[in-house]
Amino acid sequence: MTGPEAARAVQKGLVSANWYQSPIPRKRLKELMQRRDGPALRDTAIWLLAMVVTGFGGYWFWGSWACVPFFFAYGLLYGTASNARWHETAHGTAFKTRWMNDVVYQVSSFMFMFEPQVWRWSHARHHTDTIIVGRDPEIVEPRPPSLVMMVLSLFRMPYALKTMGSVCRHAAGRMGEEERTFIPESEWPKVARDARIWLAIHGLTVGAAFYLQSWLPLMFIGLPTLYGGWLSYLFGLSQHVGLAEDVLDHRSNCRTIYMNPLLRFLYLNMNYHLEHHMYPMVPFHALAQLHEEIRHDCPPPYGSLPEAFREIIPTLWKQRKDPSHFVCRPLPQPAAPTATVQAEPEATSA
Repeated sequence: MTGPEAARAVQKGLVSANWYQSPIPRKRLKELMQRRDGPALRDTAIWLLAMVVTGFGGYWFWGSWACVPFFFAYGLLYGTASNARWHETAHGTAFKTRWMNDVVYQVSSFMFMFEPQVWRWSHARHHTDTIIVGRDPEIVEPRPPSLVMMVLSLFRMPYALKTMGSVCRHAAGRMGEEERTFIPESEWPKVARDARIWLAIHGLTVGAAFYLQSWLPLMFIGLPTLYGGWLSYLFGLSQHVGLAEDVLDHRSNCRTIYMNPLLRFLYLNMNYHLEHHMYPMVPFHALAQLHEEIRHDCPPPYGSLPEAFREIIPTLWKQRKDPSHFVCRPLPQPAAPTATVQAEPEATSA
């Protein structure tokens, strides 16, 4: 990224710096980093089957209020669960088999309206420069926050409009100035290819809606990103918002939140977000185990999503007038050093 904030981050020594990692025995970490196809195959099968069932229910009851609960569930599976699947396959850790990662990555990226090549590299930068102002392109709510934009973002309206403009620009073969700073030039043709495929799919969907004179095709493709993405936005707010900026310790800028099995399924265990950022190559199915290994060296986890928002909402309100305000998480006393394995994010692993 460019600009005065990016230059300030470099001057403060926050770029290409060493991040703190909680100690964990080398052998144990290697065990946790093992990739497997089984958990992701099971998760993907349940996810897709649930979409088929709820989507069929929405179709069957279309035209009556009985379709609402089916499309509500379908929207969450399409507009929220797809984000978690995109995220894990972007790291290349969901499946052991690469092509399986690639297929689910492309499908879930389309569903959540994350351009595959753009967000692959954007997310790599997010991990190397987490909440470093001027460097991290994925800061959900920059300070001071705009409450109006937050309400609109709950339905992903600003993002959807921005993304479709970006897709049209990429389809024409034009890259943005900021994108040029983190997407290798060799990947630019792939960005254009994906954008053209997206436009074709959305164009066919809109065409079907006009031909049938019905909103039904759009209820399955396109609109679920808007009406079903609200929970994903809340998940996103809970990850880092209100915590410290410009620090090299994920214990100060990430939250781990205990959630029930349904939310963990939709979120693919990303509620263990501190653990994920500290050791990003540990697969989703092993994050709970990683949490138990390092929890003694981390701030206490939040007991639930509502508990986290009881902290986040007042913090956002204060940041409207005082952007420097943030929540300071309690850190345990330093533990004795233990041999660890460095686990850097792999931008091209999916």
